[in-house]
Amino acid sequence: MTRTLLLILSLLLFGLFVRLWVGAGSYPDIWRWEAQIDKQNTENDEQAEINRKLQADIVGLTKDTSTIEGHARSELGMVKRGETFYQVILKSDAQSPSPLPPPIPEKPHVE
Repeated sequence: MTRTLLLILSLLLFGLFVRLWVGAGSYPDIWRWEAQIDKQNTENDEQAEINRKLQADIVGLTKDTSTIEGHARSELGMVKRGETFYQVILKSDAQSPSPLPPPIPEKPHVE
């Protein structure tokens, strides 16, 4: 009787030990979830920084006209009256072929 009880308890203990290291809720499973949580926290921090910069940009656009002018100059090519616009073309830019439209063929002259 004691041997049977000891055998059953040993099998139960072995089953619990296996469950601890294999399957759902095991140590490797928990470690995998912790790694995913750390990765997600890192991504959340990066997105929070991007959001902070965008929020500061929005506040600047609503309160400061020079910020609006800066965006218009850099993104839309705004030039004020009386200003002269200079475009600098670097050698590396000049060597790359520019995408020109194909020439329009002339119509034949019929008399």
